Amino acid sequence: MRSMRLLTLCLAFALSATGALAQGKGGRGHDGRAERSQPMSQQERQRMRDDMRDAYRERGRERPERHRQMTREERDKLREDVQDANRQMRR
Repeated sequence: MRSMRLLTLCLAFALSATGALAQGKGGRGHDGRAERSQPMSQQERQRMRDDMRDAYRERGRERPERHRQMTREERDKLREDVQDANRQMRR
């Protein structure tokens, strides 16, 4: 009976420890990169700034150019063209 209690206690301890072991640090941060025990050097900070600047520049190039606002005459002409096209479709 005593050995059964000891076995049960060991089994409960092993099962409760698996969750803690699964979360172990393993030298990695929450995003999968290695954790740093030292602050970044000046060169690393500058390299990161340059990388971010380049990324924002590339993102800016991908955006389509904004269209200029239509003049009143252009809007009126477009409205007439759409109305004419709708009339022709009904025929």
